[in-house]
Amino acid sequence: MIVRTLFLSAVLALSAAPVVAEPARSGATAPAGASAFDWEIGTWTTVVKVRRNPLSGTAPDWAEYRGTSVVRPLMDGRANFVDLAVSGDAGTIEGGSLRLFNPKTGQWSLNYASAGGGELTAPVYGGFDAAGRGLFYGQDRLDGRVILVRFVITRVSADEARFEQAYSADGGATWEDNWIAVDTRRPAR
Repeated sequence: MIVRTLFLSAVLALSAAPVVAEPARSGATAPAGASAFDWEIGTWTTVVKVRRNPLSGTAPDWAEYRGTSVVRPLMDGRANFVDLAVSGDAGTIEGGSLRLFNPKTGQWSLNYASAGGGELTAPVYGGFDAAGRGLFYGQDRLDGRVILVRFVITRVSADEARFEQAYSADGGATWEDNWIAVDTRRPAR
């Protein structure tokens, strides 16, 4: 019981803690507040790798998908929606991510739903550090056990972004990637 309480306390602290700033890289601009995702509005070609056996203790089994992500602003820029549609040898993934800015905390919540499941996953919370990297944390369940979730967004350039989701079953001591996506902006029509 004590271990579970400490674990849940750590998760709550991660989801409520402000994002830790890092030294800015040369030329990097940190997105701020409600405009943090403005750079991503538009249509992107998406390549996604999904680990089919997360936290199994076995060699990674990855499935690869290709398709599009369309990011649309909502609520005058204080929210946005990512419409994802990708396919590969393992099938298709269709879903959406609703991102909401909370002006009281200065943080974003990222909330994903699969079109096949019809339910939102547990949200992750955070924002962008001084180097422009998005760091988001939360908790979820995998095979009945409580785990931590980390989601990292890296803006590689104006036309490329990388998204990495990782799970931890040991309170954040170690992380295992289970979702890696690379988006390339499509030219405006």
